[in-house]
Amino acid sequence: MTDLPLLGAAMKTSELAEFQDFILSENRDLELQDFFDADLLNGDWRSVADQARTLLAGYTGRLGIHGPFWGLSIANPDPDLRAVITRKFLQGLEVCEYLGATQMVIHSPYTTWDYNNLDNFPGRAAYDRVLDNCHATMDAVVRRAQETGVTMVVENIEDKDPDIRRILADSFNSPSMAVSIDTGHAQYAYGSTGAGPADFYVRRAGNRLEHVHLQDADGHADRHWGIGEGTIRWHEVFRALAELTSNPRLILELRDKSQILPSVEWLKSRGLAR
Repeated sequence: MTDLPLLGAAMKTSELAEFQDFILSENRDLELQDFFDADLLNGDWRSVADQARTLLAGYTGRLGIHGPFWGLSIANPDPDLRAVITRKFLQGLEVCEYLGATQMVIHSPYTTWDYNNLDNFPGRAAYDRVLDNCHATMDAVVRRAQETGVTMVVENIEDKDPDIRRILADSFNSPSMAVSIDTGHAQYAYGSTGAGPADFYVRRAGNRLEHVHLQDADGHADRHWGIGEGTIRWHEVFRALAELTSNPRLILELRDKSQILPSVEWLKSRGLAR
């Protein structure tokens, strides 16, 4: 049983005290989710970070944050807006450096519309335009992340193409850009847009996968249900994860935090994770 992958969790600092023993007893991976809030990043975020540092005294696990994302497409074509977006991600990296966090989740720029339309132009022109915009926004951020030892992981949101985020991450030629998968987002794409199932996303990411949001869903909406409450085929997801050597962080990202421990037990009882 001890050979099973160790689960971590995502939560706000205000929720951390309730799960302090769960996280610290085995130094589980932790993702703090306070710091995507624009008002907090523009305000006294250090006081929240200080609370987290106090609660995590003695912690030696892998700490990450969810970076800013509301309204912040990294493929924005407007140079004035790109400057704002770049600044927001640099603020996120400042939080990482203050906390000692080594990973920051960012969102994929690709939409369902992109999937149906990027090939509606000659050659690779539309694909290249997205990549060029991403580099114009993120090159300085990636350089700073590399300087501070942070890896940014690009999470699927509407992505129907399981390869497209890996291609984006690879285009930066940096260890500070890698791939994330959200299982519920993959299930939404599978159920609502005709994408492959979540385990296909894992296999296509391969060892570029360094982070997973684990949540259950029904294929219609972004449910963030406890594990076992939706329709994801978890045995196959964990078979796919077992093929990797990249040791991705397995983060339970549940809307109802009271479902964290039951979700751990659900997976443990089936010999999938602990």
